Amino acid sequence: MPNATMTKFGYPETLIRETDHWSVQVRPKQPGFGALVLVAKEEASAFGALSPEAFADLGRIVAGLEPALKRLTAYDKINYLMLMMVDPDVHFHVIPRHETPRAFAGLAFTDAGWPGPPALADGPVLDAHALAALKAEIATLWPAA
Repeated sequence: MPNATMTKFGYPETLIRETDHWSVQVRPKQPGFGALVLVAKEEASAFGALSPEAFADLGRIVAGLEPALKRLTAYDKINYLMLMMVDPDVHFHVIPRHETPRAFAGLAFTDAGWPGPPALADGPVLDAHALAALKAEIATLWPAA
């Protein structure tokens, strides 16, 4: 059963991969090309409240996620933001950062916050076509576990 944060970020339409403990979804608003949300599926509103199994699974997710995003976006840096001010479920905003603009599916992606903190309110909102294309591309680049 998806939690409120997963649903807010478009689950299941935005889903790229999920495990017993985590959901990896395309972030519909893209402050950096390839932005994702990584949402814990356990009922927890504090990072330290996650189970040891969720922490172990997080390492496996990140080990696949970063190389896939690097191949797709050629990011210069990657940021993981755990803000949880509006959405209480444990989750990260995964933001590939890029100094120069990127293009994908007919959209331009400029990292408006570069070189400072990500500008989460900036960037294009993906339409259904761009969202499906980005999901498919990341899934193709992310090897099966």
